[in-house]
Amino acid sequence: MTHPNGYVPLLLTADETAGVLRTTRRAVYAMVERGQIGGVTRIGRRVLFQRDDLLDWVRQKCAPSPKE
Repeated sequence: MTHPNGYVPLLLTADETAGVLRTTRRAVYAMVERGQIGGVTRIGRRVLFQRDDLLDWVRQKCAPSPKE
């Protein structure tokens, strides 16, 4: 997700989003079709993901670790 110069784009591609989620591009598109992922932006036929909204969505989905 981070570019060589340290810049992180505001809009991520499906491949970059898959990297953030540690999944495949195909799984990302399936989540988009089912409405299961946040931060989706469509520009023409392209599906992009708003970085901040995606990261907020991930934080909301995280479950706390069970206490031992």
